[in-house]
Amino acid sequence: MAGDAGRKEEEISKVKIRSKTHVKPGKIIGRKECQLVTFDLPYLAFYYNQKLLFYKGGEFEEQVEKLKDGLRVILEEFYQLGGKLGKDEEGVFRVEYDDDMEGVEVLEAIADGLAVDQLAADESTSSFKDLIPYNGVLNLTGLHRPLLSVQLTKLKDGLAMGCAFNHAILDGTSTWHFMSSWAQICRGSNSIAAPPFLERTKARTTRVKLELSFPPNPVASSNGHTDQAPQLREKFFRFSEAAIDKIKSKVNSNQPSAASKPFSTFQSLAVHIWQHVTQARCLKPEDYTVFTVFADCRKRVDPPMPDSYFGNLIQAIFTVTAAGLLLANPSHFGASVIQKAIEAHNAKAIEERNKEWEAAPKIFEFKDAGVNCVAVGSSPRFKVYDVDFGWGKPEGVRSGSNNRFDGMVYLYQGKSGGRSIDVEITLEAGTMKLLEKDKEFLMQV
Repeated sequence: MAGDAGRKEEEISKVKIRSKTHVKPGKIIGRKECQLVTFDLPYLAFYYNQKLLFYKGGEFEEQVEKLKDGLRVILEEFYQLGGKLGKDEEGVFRVEYDDDMEGVEVLEAIADGLAVDQLAADESTSSFKDLIPYNGVLNLTGLHRPLLSVQLTKLKDGLAMGCAFNHAILDGTSTWHFMSSWAQICRGSNSIAAPPFLERTKARTTRVKLELSFPPNPVASSNGHTDQAPQLREKFFRFSEAAIDKIKSKVNSNQPSAASKPFSTFQSLAVHIWQHVTQARCLKPEDYTVFTVFADCRKRVDPPMPDSYFGNLIQAIFTVTAAGLLLANPSHFGASVIQKAIEAHNAKAIEERNKEWEAAPKIFEFKDAGVNCVAVGSSPRFKVYDVDFGWGKPEGVRSGSNNRFDGMVYLYQGKSGGRSIDVEITLEAGTMKLLEKDKEFLMQV
């Protein structure tokens, strides 16, 4: 096994970048400026958001040309991704686009020794970093580098598509809206299902001036982490439809009263992860543990924003309890803690959070999600396996190594379909070792 892993690392390290080009919208757009709003600004201190999709088969050169042609078309709508970050005369951050800018960066690479099945079977994601650009690159550097970089790597039997999106200008909902629209155009459609809604100031008008003092091009270690890098491990867990149904049924069977609101699939899986990670961390009963979810606020704000709103319209919702309480009680206890926190995050709570932040802006780092934290990003609602550019659905979808810390969790639509969910977790190595052996967590009981 160790030999196989070593060989695979060697094969991935043989990724060779062959060329770098830039792709711009296929028509004249002119000069456009769009202020970043309170929902966007906290992400300036995060790293580029990285996604990796890999596909079987196809003729690589043809695929690259098709993707570039489709990109030219889709950037006519999503032109902000072809721009740069900038500041206005008052120092307020904005997205700037004009036709002289270079556009989206496209890298072409080759890794002939690497097969799609090797990537799909890999339960770690740290070894993918040579397939995705902008490892350890902060969003703030979007002042002088593209807001989207795409690396297309020729594999032994397919294509790997590594994307790095500037997280200061878009969240997960917008990311997958863009990806599915790009795929739709590549499949031959003349138009997309829903053009992006680009008017961020409809969600928030307050102008916030930020004084950020990062070096001009800060880069963390190659893993996207700094001092913690050696101790962290990333692992991919697959929960079948049957396992998800069993988890949800168990949480809901222990309801304290018939009047209690049923727990959603998300809340049920979230408490399952939170409890088992907390157990694997071997915390003392009095130690606090924080659960954080990055919640979509499009339908929570007043007035509500369309699903096609392009930008960040997420906020972190925090809730905390003692490890002893979380573990000693049935799972409905933790689920109700999560449910109450999510339901309380209404338009009034969002408004209060925004006003408080605008009065004294604080830029957090991506790892400031709380003590003994389990933080959930992404969503199994995103139709990641529908991103078909004309040569079939992806064989796998993963996140890159940026924006990871002890307790970061990404949820994805399950590859096996139905209600299955794939879970990426980053944990301290000793904790991960215990979690991997936890049959109740793995639903192997």
